[in-house]
Amino acid sequence: METKTKSGIKTPLLNEGRASRNRCLMNCSFILLFMVLSVVLFMLYYMDFSHQSSCTYGGKLCIFRKITNITPTKMAPKPNTITPFGPTEPASVCSFHSASPENATEVNLLKESIAWPETPSVRPDFSLNDTSDPAHSTFTILPRRGGGSWHIGDQLEVLIRVSDYRGRPRKSGGDLLYARLQNRAVFAGVAGKVLDHRNGSYTAVFSLLWEGKAQVEVSLVHPSEAITVLAKVTQEYPDRAYFLSVFRSGSVTETVTCNVCLKGPKEKLCNYTDLHTGEPWFCYKPKKLTCDNRITHSKGGFSFKPESNENQLFQRGVNMKVSIPSSGPSSIDILPKLKDGTSDIVKTKPAGYYYQGAWRALDGTTVRQFNNASARTQCLKGKVVHLYGDSTVRQFFEFLTGNTPDLKKFDLKSPGKAGPYMALDYKNNILLTYRCHGTPILYTPMPAIETRHIATELRTVAGGPDTVIVISVWAHFTSFPIEVYIRRLLNIKRAVVQLLTRAPDTLVIIRTSNPKGSVLSEIRTSSDWYALQCYKVLREIFKGVNVQLLDAWEMCLAHHLPHSLHPQPAIIKNMIDVVLSHTCPLGGKSKGATKQ
Repeated sequence: METKTKSGIKTPLLNEGRASRNRCLMNCSFILLFMVLSVVLFMLYYMDFSHQSSCTYGGKLCIFRKITNITPTKMAPKPNTITPFGPTEPASVCSFHSASPENATEVNLLKESIAWPETPSVRPDFSLNDTSDPAHSTFTILPRRGGGSWHIGDQLEVLIRVSDYRGRPRKSGGDLLYARLQNRAVFAGVAGKVLDHRNGSYTAVFSLLWEGKAQVEVSLVHPSEAITVLAKVTQEYPDRAYFLSVFRSGSVTETVTCNVCLKGPKEKLCNYTDLHTGEPWFCYKPKKLTCDNRITHSKGGFSFKPESNENQLFQRGVNMKVSIPSSGPSSIDILPKLKDGTSDIVKTKPAGYYYQGAWRALDGTTVRQFNNASARTQCLKGKVVHLYGDSTVRQFFEFLTGNTPDLKKFDLKSPGKAGPYMALDYKNNILLTYRCHGTPILYTPMPAIETRHIATELRTVAGGPDTVIVISVWAHFTSFPIEVYIRRLLNIKRAVVQLLTRAPDTLVIIRTSNPKGSVLSEIRTSSDWYALQCYKVLREIFKGVNVQLLDAWEMCLAHHLPHSLHPQPAIIKNMIDVVLSHTCPLGGKSKGATKQ
């Protein structure tokens, strides 16, 4: 239909033009609405994200509570879900409890495998009288199953009952206890396995492995309330160990704080996350210099505020590594093994035991005694031995170079204890090296370029039947949430598997953690309870992998010498004998997967 304009001209396109304008307005409205909604959603996300960033670190607990649903006063009986942040995400969303998406399930399973029994809450006004007291606790040797005398091959069971300072039986578990069987006359010893019944009673189980006297020893390492405090400290202060880096350019020098995770926006941080492993590491950006000017890495120290009243839970000679008395006989006599082979049903099998001061493995390995330099040199002839990790494997380097005169240390001008180290025996074609693991590592100042990860280093190893790899990583991880340690071990495991795939004849030995001395000033950063979690996790991760496990935990626990971060020479000598026995086994090379 035609219409007229004011000028009287008929135009059939007028209605069509109006319809077109209406359609245009409608389309523009939809676009505008979409833009408004996008801005609103972005603002909501940013508000929530900013809140998370502001409390991920620095003593705040909101992120940790969201992730784990654990309150500071009560330790959870089971591990909780880990938020699967990627390890290379911006620092503002980093977390000490993160796991990459592909590892999240495995991490949760590992945490479940080391779950500690639920422990009592510790109120600010708690009384020491209500906690576990070794002096009022007792252990009792139970009769042999089926009666009769004890024989080699039997299992000895010891019932442990824990009471408080008023002599009242405890109703819950969670105490950390050690148990071992000793005969000082023949320098024999074996660690016992402690089973927590979660009602104040425990059972220690021992394998009877030598003839003669056997003395039972049980000790309280930490009462359950102390475990609550140790768990809380890690929850509230995952960053209590901190590190420093020096940045330098010309005459300008700046020192900043570094860590696995730091609070702050991305633009305020230097991101040194390893591109190969995804291992996170951050430093605060210096004010005048750039991130490329980083020169050194070093230990900063520890920063946290423990509750002073909680110190009474960590008293040497009172409730920390204190012996528990027996309620009756504390020793037994062991007769020779029965000819018919009859013995108790074996409930647990230790890694080995000492007899005449020498370690005897129970995993099928015949441990030889390399008692002089000539024997060690003959075994290592033509070998390349790489030691990777912390100072507990550096002890191997020091022992071998100190007791094998032809193995000469080559001066690499390395700083102090950090390394790297190298020793050579030209005549016998022996190469021995040591390199520390990557950050976090609490060493004196060292070049930042030397903080390389073991997983990265293993990529450069050709491997083969004349190559021996020994790895020990744990001592610098005890002050961090267990997820940090798990991530490191999973990266090392992948690198080891890749090495064994391309060079299956390579010998790889993994050294576990070990019990340490009890120093109050260090207990909240390096307690045996933390080291025990590392021990359990490592055993689980390398289960079924074609490596040899050097069980330093049992080798120290079974020995009569005092516990120390760096075991005494007699124990180190036995560890070296285990390493060399795998390197030069009787009857030729015999290499298999880790036996648990």
